Amino acid sequence: MDGGMESEGSEGALTGAHGGRRFSHAPVLLNEAIDFLAVKRGGTYIDATLGLGGHSSAIAALLGSEGKLIAFDKDTHALEIARKRLAAPEGRQQDWPEIVLHHASYAAMAELVAFGTADGVLADLGVSSMQFDDASRGFSFQDGPLDMRMNPDAELSADQVVNQFEESNLANLIYEFGEDRRSRRIARAIVRARPIKSTAHLAQVISAAARPIHQARGKGIHPATLTFQAIRIYVNRELDDLGALLKAAPQVMKAGGRLVVISFHSLEDRMVKDALRDGARNEVWEALTKKPVIASDEEVAENARARSAKLRAAVRMEVRGRARKR
Repeated sequence: MDGGMESEGSEGALTGAHGGRRFSHAPVLLNEAIDFLAVKRGGTYIDATLGLGGHSSAIAALLGSEGKLIAFDKDTHALEIARKRLAAPEGRQQDWPEIVLHHASYAAMAELVAFGTADGVLADLGVSSMQFDDASRGFSFQDGPLDMRMNPDAELSADQVVNQFEESNLANLIYEFGEDRRSRRIARAIVRARPIKSTAHLAQVISAAARPIHQARGKGIHPATLTFQAIRIYVNRELDDLGALLKAAPQVMKAGGRLVVISFHSLEDRMVKDALRDGARNEVWEALTKKPVIASDEEVAENARARSAKLRAAVRMEVRGRARKR
């Protein structure tokens, strides 16, 4: 077992550097996502999770000058890199879509995108490789600060959760967002070890209190993985934001538009599955995937972070009645 936590985000190799580090960028399920989006020239598409711009680059290349790409990201560092990546390549300056980037959570989509204007929405959930691989962001077991904020300007950080939350609240958080039955034991160990100074220190405390987690498929995972996941989800309000995205998507999309969501853990996938099922019942969505699409063995061999990815897709059904005024 290695010493690091597997990232949930998909992006891995980008030529170039940021802050002295080089990042890789290999978007998970890229071909499948583009196929399900059925990107058409001149359309308007939303990348709810811009990251390093891998999916967005592939979408933009298909849109032409009549098209429009709208993208969201909480992370100013990711936006800086993606903005350069999404500049019109040489020879395509006259045939490149309008690019609109928002420094915002995708939870704000309904406020920033006009009603019924999008031909497709893509959301590649989780933490990006740029965030995960940079120890100073505090997402991994590397020795870094207890941060875990996707938006560096956000107020709540992992340090406050780890060192200030009451033991019962911490245990509940680990159980709810990490789905770890050892939550009480882990919370007790964390409280007794305070003050915890770094991510490496936190991982050591949890490792001493709990054994590695063995999965039905693949090797065991680090005993701190689910606690780190839980804290990160809580700090970044990830499930609240996902709920807002799933509510906003049918509002901003045209009839026939495509929704594609790639999730990386059961909490996210369950929310997406339930939203599409309820949407089908209410004649909002028509599912394109009866079961989630997963990465091929070849992709997993090249990018281990694809192992837990699940893609679900649906078509926006005909909007009934008059369009609502915004």
